[in-house]
Amino acid sequence: MALIKSISGIRGTIGGRPGENLSPLDIVKFASAYGTWLKRRNGHENLKVVVGRDGRKSGSIVNSIVVSSLRSLGINVTDLGMATTPTVEIAVTGSGSDGGIIITASHNPAEWNALKLLTEAGEFLSASEGNEILEIAGKEDFVFNNVDSLGTLNYDESWDRKHIDQILRLKMVDADSIKAEGFTVAVDCINSVGGIIVPQLLKELGVKKVIELNTTPDGNFAHNPEPLPQNLKDISALVVKEKADLGIVVDPDVDRLAIICEDGSMFGEEYTLVAVSDYVLSDTPGNTVSNLSSSRALRDITEKHGCSHYSAAVGEVNVVEEMKLRNAVIGGEGNGGVIYPELHYGRDALAGIALFLSLLARKKVKCSSLRQQYPDYVMAKKKLTLDPSSDFSQLLSAIKKNFSGHRIDERDGLWIETNTGWVQVRKSNTEPIMRIYAEGKTISEAEGLADRVIEIVKNA
Repeated sequence: MALIKSISGIRGTIGGRPGENLSPLDIVKFASAYGTWLKRRNGHENLKVVVGRDGRKSGSIVNSIVVSSLRSLGINVTDLGMATTPTVEIAVTGSGSDGGIIITASHNPAEWNALKLLTEAGEFLSASEGNEILEIAGKEDFVFNNVDSLGTLNYDESWDRKHIDQILRLKMVDADSIKAEGFTVAVDCINSVGGIIVPQLLKELGVKKVIELNTTPDGNFAHNPEPLPQNLKDISALVVKEKADLGIVVDPDVDRLAIICEDGSMFGEEYTLVAVSDYVLSDTPGNTVSNLSSSRALRDITEKHGCSHYSAAVGEVNVVEEMKLRNAVIGGEGNGGVIYPELHYGRDALAGIALFLSLLARKKVKCSSLRQQYPDYVMAKKKLTLDPSSDFSQLLSAIKKNFSGHRIDERDGLWIETNTGWVQVRKSNTEPIMRIYAEGKTISEAEGLADRVIEIVKNA
């Protein structure tokens, strides 16, 4: 069905022809290109790479090919088995490894899988680094070692425990207050790797009762894995039925977090980062960062604390780069991705869970009441098919002309601020479409802003 090569890795559907789908040959080629890049980057032998995977059915097959390819290059591999994306990231730095590969297609459906590539800092590659690997893969510019210099394989399943311990030691994680509140929490882990670690974390935090839904990590995804309202009806109903204090939802690799209120309503994926940032800023004033497609609510909350908010282009690596530049105390993406540098520079739903529960415990309010404390914005997300012959830059110019006098940012497509919201136009890297995201105080306002852009494009 699809094979997508990008600077952050390779992803596609399992099965089919090489070069068209994610086949064993493509996995060998890309894993070998990454290993070769690492060898050239470090200039020494005895390289170490950490590998972990989510719960997808294809995971063990992809894992064995990746591990064998790296070892064939003389690279020593530490296999974490099933592990979340943030767990692999902290394992890279914690073990002093030279890189890492996460085998996960994140929120994509079950037929997809992917290789996400990490540097020695446990962070995603920059654009230039990713392009170097794409070039090596394209030329098949790698040489495998002889039988006397193959890499070793070590299994290490201790990193879930280490990850949880690091979270519990964070100053802003208040396990005592969480325990005192006696929370009942329902969780939906989509039958992936979150089913192993999320219930364990909740119990360690002092949650009184954990109600589990879809926590068997067998890859039989119970619903579309993207944590959006239309996919979360079962967990919403379960929260109400069991009279839980809240529901927690993670995606297959546990880097995104969505919250369900006690009445079954959505806290709002955009507002996970807003609430957690509010909590962190209350104790540790400082800068915040989110991408240009994230809610304006984070800027409002940041300025309420007397601090400064900065934006970044879409993509975790861009947000992390801006966070380092601004020395941000917290940041992330409006898709439920919380990045807390006190722990590590990566989206981490586990850290988000611990911080959110600490906030809720200290506030001593219902989840729905907490949500009402934050600015109310509504987002509209639309897309428009592009004619292959159309000039995207000319379309952007036409939009820009129609919004003359407004604040404009051109780092990532075109982002335009209005009096009460914003609209962003981006060209997809994988499909012949343009994405139009708009935010306003009401859904009609957001929809109207997005429709205005679509009309300009059609006329252009």
